[in-house]
Amino acid sequence: MGNPLRSEVIRLYKNLLYLGREYPKGSVYFRERLKTAFMKNKDETDPEKVKKLVARGDFVIKELEALYFLRKYRTLKKRYYEPEQ
Repeated sequence: MGNPLRSEVIRLYKNLLYLGREYPKGSVYFRERLKTAFMKNKDETDPEKVKKLVARGDFVIKELEALYFLRKYRTLKKRYYEPEQ
């Protein structure tokens, strides 16, 4: 039987890969940084530490979503409103 947190880590990795497609510096840059971050902690076996790392990953997902929504908002604002002076 495998580690019960393994599926959580895989889910997190897949979600971050999906969100990284629209990263401002490019998807290749994001993918390399993501792989480095996951490989750095690949040997972690303590369940509490793994849960903390997954929680941090979920926080990163929320931050990325906020970044993308802000970018979309700014684009729409530029399109429909006059620039402020």
